[in-house]
Amino acid sequence: MTLADLILWPGTKICEWLGVEPTSDSGLIRSMFNTFVYLIIFLIIAWIAVA
Repeated sequence: MTLADLILWPGTKICEWLGVEPTSDSGLIRSMFNTFVYLIIFLIIAWIAVA
């Protein structure tokens, strides 16, 4: 597993769970899910760091 596969893993698994091909439409759907996942993770980290 490469570093890119590791970074894109959450979006790939969500797409597979929804029945969407992860590489369809140039991976934009997978990218959107990755953005949501990492946004939530980094917001939680920032919240903990500030509190």
